[in-house]
Amino acid sequence: MTLLAIPGLAVWDGIVDLFNTVMTPLYWAVSALLVGWHWLLGQVLDPNGGWAWALSIAGLTIVIRTILIPLFVKQIRSSRNMQLLQPKMKELQKKYGHDREKLGQEMMKLYKETGTNPFSSCLPLLLQSPIFLALFRVLDYAAKGQWHSEIMKPYVNSLQHAKIFGAEISQTFLKASGAGSGNVKVVAIVLIILMTATMFTTQLQLMRKNMPKEALTGQAAQMQKIMLYVFPIFFLIGGFNFPIGVLIYWFVSNLWTMGQQFYVIRRNPAPGTPAYDAMQERKRHHNVRHGKPADEGVPGTTDTDTATETDRRPAQRQQPKRQSRSDRRGGSGSTGTSGSNASDNGQTAASASQDAPQGQETTPKKTQAGGAKRQPAGKKGSGAKRQPAAKSAAQKKAAQKRSGGSR
Repeated sequence: MTLLAIPGLAVWDGIVDLFNTVMTPLYWAVSALLVGWHWLLGQVLDPNGGWAWALSIAGLTIVIRTILIPLFVKQIRSSRNMQLLQPKMKELQKKYGHDREKLGQEMMKLYKETGTNPFSSCLPLLLQSPIFLALFRVLDYAAKGQWHSEIMKPYVNSLQHAKIFGAEISQTFLKASGAGSGNVKVVAIVLIILMTATMFTTQLQLMRKNMPKEALTGQAAQMQKIMLYVFPIFFLIGGFNFPIGVLIYWFVSNLWTMGQQFYVIRRNPAPGTPAYDAMQERKRHHNVRHGKPADEGVPGTTDTDTATETDRRPAQRQQPKRQSRSDRRGGSGSTGTSGSNASDNGQTAASASQDAPQGQETTPKKTQAGGAKRQPAGKKGSGAKRQPAAKSAAQKKAAQKRSGGSR
């Protein structure tokens, strides 16, 4: 932060002033929360002791993480959607692997349709960064006997000399000085290791327990590996320049994240993951102990969800049949008439074949053939189409009379 005080650079000074102006509300908010927790804990602990200030920083962390719970829930949902989208992502990669521009467009379209944000896993960390920076500046100023807000002014001297395990919480590993510099370095190293280990363990827990095998490959897997290795290394290196109080903040924040994630993974794991299989097994053991069927109420063992999803699908639209030119010219009325004529002819032929002797079987056939030949004549008018129907009725009566006479 000493680079922000480079003399002789008017432009840089303007940037610094703008930065401080933007960060001033956060300085006041962090100072207010810190002082509030310190006043509360000062009722039972030494107000000038290091533990009162260390626990105040922990209380500040809890408040910040509680505010970020809705964002954490959104992160979990987005991560789950990313896992479930992996089969579709692989299909897009096979289809558009040769065209990166088209592949990117299709992926963005898929993200938009499913409401998935591939960068949501980084949002809690990114939104905490301004809080972390504000706390860093407040503690850094307190180590110099300075303050950013009037709220912090009466407590600067107490915060500057507060110690835990003999280390002042306003000092850093690289800038440790005075009689307790050795204690500062020891406490800083321990907190750096704990901070890095909890961050690594949290991400490893997510990858091993709550991610299907399909999600361990592709773009999502690369993002997860960055979260697993790059961030812990970044904080491991940067931790040597963090004040003890900031290291306490990140350690408590990582503990909160690890516990919150453990609860979510155990209670609501993503399907197709080891955590999901473990939840099913726990449910089966619970049913067996209480004398119930092993699979009763076990998610993923029935086809209810599948049937529901199938029933929700719209019925397939039937394509219209192609009509001939004569049908299109004749219209719907001619179509209905020709259909009735055909049915009458069929009925006449059927009755004639049943009632007439063998020698008279040719008459209905001729009638039917004649009716079939005269059907196209219906193009000239509807009356021409009704003529075969009338003849067929007369033919039917004549056939009945002849059959009665022969009997």
